Amino acid sequence: MNLNFQISAVKNYFFGFATSGAILFSGLVYFNKTENKAESQENAVSVDYLAAEKVELKKFNPNILNELEWKSMGFSDRQVATILKYKSIVGGNFTSKQQLKKCYAISDQKYAELEAFIMLPETATSAKGNHQSNDNARNYGDYSSYKPYRSKKELRISGKFNPDVFTVDDFVKMGFTENQSIAILKYRNYLGGSFISKEKFKACFIISDENYKKMEPFLLLPEKSPENFTITKPSYQKTDFKPAKAQIIYQNFDPNTMDLEGWKNLGFSEKQAQVIINYREKNLRGSFKTLDDIEKCFVISSEKFQEMRPYIVLKPENTVTQQTSSNTTNSNFSSKSTDPKTDFSKTNLNEITYKQLIEFGFDEKSAASFIGFRNKLGGFVNKEQILETYNIDKDLAQKLVSGSPLITDQVQKYSLMDAPESWLKSHPYFKYYADKIIYYRISYTNENKFFRTMKVKPEYEAKMRLYLK
Repeated sequence: MNLNFQISAVKNYFFGFATSGAILFSGLVYFNKTENKAESQENAVSVDYLAAEKVELKKFNPNILNELEWKSMGFSDRQVATILKYKSIVGGNFTSKQQLKKCYAISDQKYAELEAFIMLPETATSAKGNHQSNDNARNYGDYSSYKPYRSKKELRISGKFNPDVFTVDDFVKMGFTENQSIAILKYRNYLGGSFISKEKFKACFIISDENYKKMEPFLLLPEKSPENFTITKPSYQKTDFKPAKAQIIYQNFDPNTMDLEGWKNLGFSEKQAQVIINYREKNLRGSFKTLDDIEKCFVISSEKFQEMRPYIVLKPENTVTQQTSSNTTNSNFSSKSTDPKTDFSKTNLNEITYKQLIEFGFDEKSAASFIGFRNKLGGFVNKEQILETYNIDKDLAQKLVSGSPLITDQVQKYSLMDAPESWLKSHPYFKYYADKIIYYRISYTNENKFFRTMKVKPEYEAKMRLYLK
């Protein structure tokens, strides 16, 4: 009896254990299947989302893209605004890949990525037959037959003309749009009011190669820009180019403190002005002693010297005069002359001469570097510039700037919008960015945009701002 009971209990135990295990196993299998299904669905959603975010490039017509479509290609709001503005300036439509590539909002890397998909010819083509094929491309979404629109008006050139005297209306009558005409005049203004030559006129980005070929035979401009031309309103007689001489208003001046801009304002070219300064600093050790010294400078003609002579003021700071009086006795006279001692605590670092620097203790090389760098800058604005001067004795320079004043009232400053091209291209802080500045100021009025667009390093920007208004 007891044995049968024990066997029955064992059977019940094993049966219950097996049943519990089966239920548990079924539950685990179901849970695992559910979890895998949920995970698969989640992964599918994630993949779909990423696929939606990634833009697959297709052939496109840049002339009909709206803002959202440009953004979908990876451009920022600011870049899109710039592209659309550039589009309006060139006449409302891009005419070739090369024209689109010139848009500075599209980097070289980005252009290389897009180039194969752009439905434009490499260079501008004729407008004949373009309208119909473009309408078909828009209607049926097939851009393989797309041809860019040229200007709606063909150029009408009645005869030879001087673009330096053309107004906006004159260019519009010729066949350009109003926006294009305004941009052409802006380009002329930033060249100084004259296109100077056919070479400069052709460089205007508004004027396509095709249009330039049509206009070139009728342009009353010289073929090439003359060397060392000054940007003034030119006068033309047939094909001769002679810049009109600006009227020079003379005032009294000290030739020993005159910088590069000062000599240029007297009518000398930049090269001539630099020769005069080099002659003064190197040949005469920092100063003209007499009028003869000035007249002997080979770039100053006899006529020019006589014209300047009444206004030259030579300060007797570098010579010694012997004063006598009828009331003094012989013991008051001295036949021995001594060099005057400079009070460097009262000597402006923007006026200190080569000879005074030698007197302070600089060697000839350091003194020449000091004067040369100051002339190129048009004057120092802060004392750190002196300490950074190439080839200068740093310890001696530190001693000089610690005890001498720096007066900057006479240092010429400009805004990026009105800075002369010659000044930009010769100034140590601006010359490497001069061409970009001249190009960008056609479109921008905010100088901060210049620096952002040119990607100027902060330390270089800080130096450039020293000479900006």
